[in-house]
Amino acid sequence: MKFNKSKCPLEGIRILDLSTVIAAPYGATLLGDFGAEVIKIEMPDVGDPLRNLGPYYKGEGLRWPGMARNKKSITLDLHQEEGKEILRKLVSKSDMVIENFRTGTLEKWGIGYEDLRKINPDLVMIRVTGYGQTGPYSHKAGFGTPATAFSGFTYLHGYPDRPPISPSFSLTDYITGIYVAFAAVTALYHRDCQEQGSGQYVDVSLYESMFRMMEFLVTDYDQTGTIKERSPGLSGHSAPAGNFLTKDGQWVILVTSSDKTFERLAKAMNRVDMLTDERYHTNSVRLTRFDEVNGIVSDWVKTKTKDELQHLLDECGVPMSQIYSIKDIFENPQYQARENIVEVDHPRLGKVKIPGVVPKFSETPGSIRQIAPDLGEHNDEILKILLELDEGTIASLKEKKVI
Repeated sequence: MKFNKSKCPLEGIRILDLSTVIAAPYGATLLGDFGAEVIKIEMPDVGDPLRNLGPYYKGEGLRWPGMARNKKSITLDLHQEEGKEILRKLVSKSDMVIENFRTGTLEKWGIGYEDLRKINPDLVMIRVTGYGQTGPYSHKAGFGTPATAFSGFTYLHGYPDRPPISPSFSLTDYITGIYVAFAAVTALYHRDCQEQGSGQYVDVSLYESMFRMMEFLVTDYDQTGTIKERSPGLSGHSAPAGNFLTKDGQWVILVTSSDKTFERLAKAMNRVDMLTDERYHTNSVRLTRFDEVNGIVSDWVKTKTKDELQHLLDECGVPMSQIYSIKDIFENPQYQARENIVEVDHPRLGKVKIPGVVPKFSETPGSIRQIAPDLGEHNDEILKILLELDEGTIASLKEKKVI
């Protein structure tokens, strides 16, 4: 892939990424995709643990290329006073800090928000923790999977007669990363475009990012006392909905989230009688017969191959999709047309494929301008050019393992 050098919407914004692993770094990556200069600050000799998180190939962690693109890496030991002083100099020249240390850690080191805003009153700081900066759980260690359970999400997933299941990847971390990016641009807009705008810090927690999306649980429990139990698919919202097996043994997802969509499905099935049958004619009554309605649809789906079903339902305007594996995705023309998978150079693996940039902007599209950096790859560039440190000072910092 040729790196895109066109102007991006966040060009001119400088972000210091002090965070590690997934949620906060992912938010910084999204901002980097749209032009922000992201300087990733990592511990000397150690780096972000995500560098070495599986899966692996030829000794390389395969998550790093997609997660750390569009970032510059410098090493900096924030436990040492000289490391903190370099950070302070960088803060004076930056717009934003993104961090995910446990609540109170940066304050203990003398580089918390109140300390840094004295250096740069316009600073925006995004703070990501498991449970937030306040409340009785604020000092608890927080990772995405326990936070997912705390949010109420895990309780909903699985079969009623089996244990609850967690998502098979770090879903809450990635969702939180989107909140990080959203918070960042919102805070920057307030700072730069409002008459009384100023810097501020934003408190983002892992569990709240997931909890916010489950408004259906909150009001239902408040008004009816209903405790929604786990189920293996969509339930309690619309019928029919779920996984169905085709004639040729392919699993597909089909859902009708409105009565109008069910009307289209009924016509496709040659079951227009269901549209006037009092057992099925509205979503609310179909939900009382969820298993029965799903059974009717399941029997019909089994009479069609996956391709026959897809063609028919596409023609009728009924949402349905094959359940795609990553192999299916690599071969799919929609993914190809949207450039959802792009190829970049890797210093040791050669060519590697990573996710493309989303969403798509018509005038100021995001871009992949540089590959994920090796540890400390940009030390000299940032220390010499941005901070104007001389060779002797840099050599001394290396000897003391500050960088």
